[in-house]
Parts: sequence; C-alpha cells; structure tokens
Amino acid sequence: MTVDDTGSGAQDADGRVDPHAADSGEDPLALRLEQLILGAERRYTPFQAARSAGVSMELASRFWRAMGFADIGQAKALTEADVLALRRLAGLVEAGLLSEAMAVQVARSTGQTTARLAEWQIDSFLEGLTEPPEPGMTRTEVTYPIVELLLPELEEFLVYVWRRQLAASAGRVVQVADDEEMVDRRLAVGFADLVGFTRLTRRMEEEELGELVEAFETTAADLVAARGGRLIKTLGDEVLYAADDAGTAADIALRLVETMENDETMPELRVGMAFGTVTTRMGDVFGTTVNLASRLTSIAPRDAVLVDSAFAEELIRTGDSPASEAQAAEAAQAAEKEGEEPPVYRFALQPTWQRPVRGLGVVEPWLLTRRAEPTP
Repeated sequence: MTVDDTGSGAQDADGRVDPHAADSGEDPLALRLEQLILGAERRYTPFQAARSAGVSMELASRFWRAMGFADIGQAKALTEADVLALRRLAGLVEAGLLSEAMAVQVARSTGQTTARLAEWQIDSFLEGLTEPPEPGMTRTEVTYPIVELLLPELEEFLVYVWRRQLAASAGRVVQVADDEEMVDRRLAVGFADLVGFTRLTRRMEEEELGELVEAFETTAADLVAARGGRLIKTLGDEVLYAADDAGTAADIALRLVETMENDETMPELRVGMAFGTVTTRMGDVFGTTVNLASRLTSIAPRDAVLVDSAFAEELIRTGDSPASEAQAAEAAQAAEKEGEEPPVYRFALQPTWQRPVRGLGVVEPWLLTRRAEPTP
C-alpha cells in the first residue's frame, strides 16, 4: 500500500483508499485483514454510528463495552456492519422482544464466547496455517489468502454449531415442568481438578504445560459431551460440568478418573460433586450447590470422587446405588426367593467423616465408586 499524493491516506493495489491508515500508524496488512473479515470499510466514528443506527450514544457505548470492545474515542473505525448490529439490538428492544438489560446481556454473552473462540483460532489454528511454506516468504504474504479461503467456511460452521447448541438448550428448557426451574434448576454439578498443578508449573516448560492443559481439557470435554453432560467452563487445571441427573454426572466423574489413571503423562485427578438447585446465567452456573461441589473437590482424595449427601440420596432414589452393601445384599436375597433377577447397581457409596466446610457449615461427604459397569 502507498500513500497518495494528497497525503489523505493509503492506497491499496485495487485503488481503494483508507484515509486513516497513514495517520493511525496501523499495519497495512492488519487493516486489509480487518476489511476482509468485516466485509466493510471504516466509515463511522462511534457518534456517527450511533446516530446512523438510531440509538443514543450512551446505549451504543453500553452495547460495545458489553461485547468486549475498547473505547476508541471519536476515531473513524466503525463500519456499516457495526451500525447494523447496533440497529438490530436496539430494534429488539423497541419491539419489546428484549428489555434493554437483556439486550446488554445478549451482547455480553455473545462477546465473551466469541472472543475466546477468536483467540483460540488465531493462537492455535491460524498461526500454524500461516507458517511460510517456502524459504524467503513472509507470514504476511500468506496470511491474507489463507484467511480469504477459510473465512466463509468457518462462518458457516460457526452458525451450524450455534444452531445445534441452541436447539439442544431449548429442548432442555421446554421439558422443564415448572417455569421457575427454567432459571433455578436442580442439577448435578461437578468439578474435576488436576492434583499438584501448581508444582507442575514450576517444573515444566511453558510449551509442555500448555500441551498438558490442552490434553486435559480436550479429554474432559469429549468425555462430558459423550456421556450426556454439559461442559460449563475450563480453568486450566480444572473443569466445571453439569448434568440433568446424578447418574450421568457420576458416570462422567468416574470415567474422568479412570481415563487419567490410564494416562502416564497426566497428573492425578480429584472430583467433587453436589446435587441441588443451581442458578444459570449466561451459560455459567452459580449458587450453594456449585460452591459445595468446589469445596468437596478441594478435600477429595487423589484419584477419587466425593459427593454431597443430596447427591448420594439422589443416586439411591433413582436406583443407581444401594443405600449400603447390607441393603444391596438384602435386596439380592429377596429377589432370589422370588425367582427374580437381583437389582443391578451402577455405583457404590461410602460415607466419610463429617467435616466443616468453609462458608457451608458441616457436611457429610460420600466416597463414590463404580460397583458395576453400566450397560452400553
């Protein structure tokens, strides 16, 4: 790109002029990539974009900050796509489909989710693809055509996955009998934590540590999804997941421990789970049940699973676990007398010592183990 004779801006090979490229000091390739990805040129200041969208500057600023974008003063850095996004959000509010507060939440949840996705794609995906294929070529020379080829395919895939996830989430909500449970629902919540991760950070190289974390998160995500749970978030050495029933959550927890035990490259794992009312917001979960699961994780033995009493009671209620081995033996004897098949329990529960848990009083954890392999 070259600066034109009038000094008004930079001109690319196709003759398009960006009057702000020279003054902003931004990399010309970065500006071309931005235009390619956004599909529009910079035309508006924030004030002009708000006015064109028909919204107040205050509301426009709230939307932009919620989406995770920095304040840019009155630089002419916004496009027609930005105006359209503001107009759509404001239109949902004006039509009464969303309150203003809900529209801001939509902007924030979408911004946070896609920001992480974009960072991952650049760091782990695009960076590798744009390695110069031949000596003497620069990354700059291969980045633009690669992005140009990938962009439409990735966009279509993103929309597909989002629609699939939306359909699954909507299906779960409409099956809830009580309207109040749409927000405050009874769920099984589990934390899985790598043991000794802090010590590992001191001994391992950054690249090795990154590979270990990625392997752990990938394994956990695959197991949670395959067994019917939902991965809520990953925190490096810890994952948080939820399931609609205690049996599913228990199976996931034990499979995580079993999988990690069979992998010599992985540290030991401990899992804590609780069952009860959970508040869901923006894809995350909150409340006493979540806090209790987190506390149980911190006191769980290595390569073991601890659950709270409500979780244990739920497993007993659904027939996934006997109340005790004595009760299981009695049930087997009774079935034998009647000429029936004895009940098959998936899990075993062993009560442990009651103990005080910070902020939650005294709790009675139960040690969860697998009693019989579940039917595939």
